[in-house]
Amino acid sequence: MQTILTVNGGSSSLKCALFHLQGENLELLFNFKMGNILGEARFKVTDTEGKKLEESEPDYSSVAATERHQACLQTILAWLEKHLPENQLSAIGHRVVHGGATFSEPVLICDENMQQLQEFIPLAPLHQPYNLKLIQACRNLAPTLPQVACFDTMFHAQQPKVEQNYALPRKLTVEGVHRYGFHGLSYEFIQRQLLKNESAGKLNTVVCHLGAGASMCAIKEGQSIASSMGFTAVDGLPMGSRCGNIDPGVLLYLQRHYDMDTDALEALIYKQSGWLGVSGISSDMLELHQADQPEAEEAIDMFCYRAALEIGRLSAALQGLEQLVFTGGVGENDADVRQRILKRCEWLGIQFSEQANQQAEQVISSADSNVTVRVIPTNEESMIATHVVEVTN
Repeated sequence: MQTILTVNGGSSSLKCALFHLQGENLELLFNFKMGNILGEARFKVTDTEGKKLEESEPDYSSVAATERHQACLQTILAWLEKHLPENQLSAIGHRVVHGGATFSEPVLICDENMQQLQEFIPLAPLHQPYNLKLIQACRNLAPTLPQVACFDTMFHAQQPKVEQNYALPRKLTVEGVHRYGFHGLSYEFIQRQLLKNESAGKLNTVVCHLGAGASMCAIKEGQSIASSMGFTAVDGLPMGSRCGNIDPGVLLYLQRHYDMDTDALEALIYKQSGWLGVSGISSDMLELHQADQPEAEEAIDMFCYRAALEIGRLSAALQGLEQLVFTGGVGENDADVRQRILKRCEWLGIQFSEQANQQAEQVISSADSNVTVRVIPTNEESMIATHVVEVTN
């Protein structure tokens, strides 16, 4: 059985999926999720219908932290060897957060582009090092298999310069200091889903990828023309632990008056802010909903307020909004967040059904709404596997 494995990792987590390859057709077989891999690891396997096939706590205590990602991959490959002995991996696809200005489409991994990707670590310090660590682990475990890198930035690569460029000296812009945008694999998947309904695929659309990492993208004629994230994935909306938009003068102030160095500022804006910083409780939206402290409500309301503001900005970039799509963990599953955002966007002519919203129906807008509002689950793994087929065939 010819298969493709997709790999999507962070600093302490790993998501993989196995797809059966028949010609150019892909069929999902299994999803694998590793959580808390630097502590007491949790391993979960589900089938294509979401049925749990295994849940365990593998012991990696004797494995050095720098080797944990490879150990997790070995656990997944061992599970496949046991439960799917006829499996024959034909390629591995990787989500890589940052492709810089160099990579605007998926590429076969080689030593040269691995070196290039190392240079983008400062642009995505939470993800890029672990994306590359997982690529190297796969090269160690399966050195003869093609490895394909798929970039979160590539969907936004053709945005107009008026959106991409900052008002900085041109020399810096030429050297790569400009807006890149992220979550591109998710947006590309959603756009391909919309194209299954030809009219929906051509509408002026804002896609809201909402989760602990959150962003939005304006899509016109199938192309990204503007996005909420910029030079790094800390820009835009307040997120689980990332601050989102902030006056750069605040950072200068913190440097001068609190003696915060670069590392301290990076920790502040990436790991200590956002919903966690405002609430002082959690970076998890579900936990904030369950908390009864006013600070939790403030964090939720701030997120929804800023999301509504960003929809307004992206609607201006589109010169009119015709379609709004919610996706991502919060966007797909949190009816309260969707309702709060939509209420603030009624001025755009949005009307929605509270019942349809509560049930997360595919279309939650009312018949008389000027804007079609949809809820579409994203699938970055499927998009990665699709790109692997496109590159390797």
